[in-house]
Amino acid sequence: MRLRPSRLTAFGVCLIVTTIGLAFWTHGPWAWWLAGVGGALSLLGVLDLVQPTHSIQRNYPVIGHVRWLAETIRPELRQYLFEADEDAAPFSRSQRSLVYMRAKGEAGERPFGTLLDVYRNGYEFIGHSTRPVPAADPASFRIAIGGPQCARPYSASVFNISAMSFGALSANAIRALNRGAAKGGFYHDTGEGSISPYHREGGGDIVWELGSGYFGCRNEEGHFDPDKFAVQAQTDQVRMIEIKLSQGAKPGHGGVLPAPKVSAEISQTRGVPMGRDCVSPARHTAFSTPLEMMAFITQLRELSGGKPVGFKLCLGHPWEFMGIVKAMLETGVRPDFIVVDGGEGGTGAAPTEFSDHIGAPMREGLLFVHNTLVGAGLRDTLKLGAAGRIVSAFDLTSVLAIGADWANAARGFMFALGCVQSLSCNTNRCPTGVATQDRGRQRALVVPDKAERVANFHRLTLKALADMLAAAGLEHPDQLTPEHMVRRVSLTEVRQFSELHTFLKPGVLLDGSCQEGFYRDNWARALADSFEGSAAPAR
Repeated sequence: MRLRPSRLTAFGVCLIVTTIGLAFWTHGPWAWWLAGVGGALSLLGVLDLVQPTHSIQRNYPVIGHVRWLAETIRPELRQYLFEADEDAAPFSRSQRSLVYMRAKGEAGERPFGTLLDVYRNGYEFIGHSTRPVPAADPASFRIAIGGPQCARPYSASVFNISAMSFGALSANAIRALNRGAAKGGFYHDTGEGSISPYHREGGGDIVWELGSGYFGCRNEEGHFDPDKFAVQAQTDQVRMIEIKLSQGAKPGHGGVLPAPKVSAEISQTRGVPMGRDCVSPARHTAFSTPLEMMAFITQLRELSGGKPVGFKLCLGHPWEFMGIVKAMLETGVRPDFIVVDGGEGGTGAAPTEFSDHIGAPMREGLLFVHNTLVGAGLRDTLKLGAAGRIVSAFDLTSVLAIGADWANAARGFMFALGCVQSLSCNTNRCPTGVATQDRGRQRALVVPDKAERVANFHRLTLKALADMLAAAGLEHPDQLTPEHMVRRVSLTEVRQFSELHTFLKPGVLLDGSCQEGFYRDNWARALADSFEGSAAPAR
């Protein structure tokens, strides 16, 4: 008969060890150790047996804790021992390694060929030319942002730091990012947590993101305060103003920073009282219709001294964005730029369902926004940015080819700071000092070193972009078109992006000649004076 170990075996062993230690107590330290360790584990076993919460521990006293230990270190075991190079969770080891190498000043060469399966569905590549051109100077890869209504346009790099707030990131992380931006000549988006003293230290260009909490420019009721806004917006370091309608990781969702986490620094930066929850509502109070939004954009432009003003969104209901476009046409007001975030975007913490199942992916959102502006005859009047899981030069080409003028990255620059994707951003226990307010943990992030790495990552990514463009026979990112990009759609077929995606012709939404039912029907539903729109057209 086969003997099976009892579920109480580990507990029994602990009792036996304790008994041996007590029996030989007079024989010296080894017996004391047996009695001490065995006794502690035996006590743990007794507590396991009587506690009402965890079924496994009640059935498997002592040994049941191994399960919790394994779960605790599972992310580390997976990342360092079991994860394949191309497993994305959410970024693959290959992606992270590329950023780490470039941040250290290494170009990122790889021996022995690609690790990708070039015959799997979804594989993408850029077509090359039989007559490549010399690589352009990456410093020339800039885009002028600011339309006719903007008095102080801004020349932005085609690759910048996306929105990440002080509070979500540590003071040292903000310092390093901004100093790196100053070194590399690109901008640093503040996130909706407003402009902290740490954004100011490095002197790097700032894009001030204005969320629904109006942090840094709010009154006691949490509403927009024009005077407080003007004081900060008119400083030279602030280059553009970005209204945040929604973010990719949790679109349509507000946020609460619990009162205990509202430190004196965060209180001063955000303009909120200590001892009270810091609430970021799910919707704006400064406007409630697309027409009112246009008036708000005009107000911000005037208060900032004529700087570029735009907005960021993760695409949701298509008729809502089309309503904004109709408001542009009706009022004549033009935002200077729009940044399209994607459902694949990151955040310090968000409900799982929001991260997984709300918000359009970035490319679909970008294509829709680009097409709507083209169809309404407005694409040439403003610039488009894109953000969402961008870490490499090829990631840049894939969005620039389908409508974006520039791209932003958040987690890519976090990797440049030393982030190891420990997935502990919401615990205040970030092991690298990037996403924590613990001063002891922040000390791990040495600002001068990491600032240099941030600048290196930007510089070498744009150098790789220049080399890719040169191989395709192009000199500037604005020459990229959907015809240059190719995706595998089956084992035996590849297609250019121009074949895969719909691209509207200029003005077709205005003259009624649009043949694409999705665009035509949502345009008919959109209203300039209401985000809700009219009833859905009959089909």
